[in-house]
Amino acid sequence: MEQNISVGLDIGTTKIVAMVGKKNEYGKLEILGIGRSKSLGVHRGVVNNITQTIQSIQLAVQEAEAAAGVKIEEVTVGIAGQHIRSLQHSDYITRPNSELVIDEDDIDRLINQVHKLVMLPGEEIIHVLPQEYKVDGQAEIKEPIGMYGGRLEANFHVVVGQVSSIRNIGRCVKSAGLELGGITLEPLASANAVLSQEEKEAGVALIDIGGGTTDLAVFKDGIIRHTAVIPFGGNVITEDIKEGCSIIEKQAELLKIKFGSAWPGENKDNEIVSIPGLRGREPKEITLKNLSKIIHARVVEIIEQVYLEIKNYGHEEQKKKLIAGIVLTGGGSQLKHLKQLVEYITGMDTRIGFPNEHLAGDTDDEVTSPLYATAVGLVMDGLKKQEKRKLEKIEEKVEETKSEETKTSNEVEEPKPRKERRSFLDKLTERVKDFLDNAE
Repeated sequence: MEQNISVGLDIGTTKIVAMVGKKNEYGKLEILGIGRSKSLGVHRGVVNNITQTIQSIQLAVQEAEAAAGVKIEEVTVGIAGQHIRSLQHSDYITRPNSELVIDEDDIDRLINQVHKLVMLPGEEIIHVLPQEYKVDGQAEIKEPIGMYGGRLEANFHVVVGQVSSIRNIGRCVKSAGLELGGITLEPLASANAVLSQEEKEAGVALIDIGGGTTDLAVFKDGIIRHTAVIPFGGNVITEDIKEGCSIIEKQAELLKIKFGSAWPGENKDNEIVSIPGLRGREPKEITLKNLSKIIHARVVEIIEQVYLEIKNYGHEEQKKKLIAGIVLTGGGSQLKHLKQLVEYITGMDTRIGFPNEHLAGDTDDEVTSPLYATAVGLVMDGLKKQEKRKLEKIEEKVEETKSEETKTSNEVEEPKPRKERRSFLDKLTERVKDFLDNAE
């Protein structure tokens, strides 16, 4: 497999997408091929049938391989699901020598301290994201490296998930004959694909409405401030239509996509859809008004839950105001009039997020659908990791030649911490890999 190609694997509740991409000469993302399969064995973002999930992954990967004309060996996988939760935490370290400037080692020491937090049984920390630092009580420091101080403290956004669920995903990927290249939190991947840097600075809430879950990521001042996974998505809407109209799931899904609307006011009472009956039974007649009432009730419930999470972050306070409002993405964001309903409920400016921010200009329209936001984000993440690895290799070589040329300890020791600093997700990926290797 070529080094500069990256593959994102989005294991969703409704569909599994494998997407192959690379950077073109302008630094934009070029999608070489997509494969998708119906997701069997995943419920609310969590794998509940390993065998079916493996088959679905293999189908999607084979389709993507055929479309892109490459052999897929390594993938970047997204994790979501109702077991993901996040919390705010503050921690500090006291430095033995305040005459020395703060360096990467100090920050690593502080972050590692957060990892020692006691979680509920079976839970593990997935992400530790520093928010702001304080040095000797001086607040609102974005980058403390290079400063002097005895006490270094920080506020952290800590994302926690169930370790068994993460291992199960790793297991599925490995059993499908693939290497686990990296693990990423799905709301973060979607955010990278559809949000601009300006929006992240101004303050924005990304709502990714999937089949089984609705993911939320709140950004302000360019930093992620809050994440949440709400265990409902487009599937519960389909379920309600199925129950409310007494029809089968396939018909309910089609009705939702073709005629569904989140706003009941716009349908006239006399607009009717006729649905063929099962096995020679009479066809069913369903009024569109009734259909959109069912959809409206459920969508309002989902949005209100998400809005509660946004308010938990403190969007009401002036200091934490989200100027860029809300961005909706994911398959569920394609529901007619959803934007208007979200604006009505939250009073926040809303747009639909398409993952075309980083895609090459001639990209197929299908790929720029909000449906593929997470997959595009995962491909981007994979490419970023590859670039990081290349840089590290170059740095290693530079250091080797340096240490051979000169043995003065000062010069050799200086750049070292840069190389060792790895994001916790990389460490998590390593641990999941080790676990799977030893389990066999």
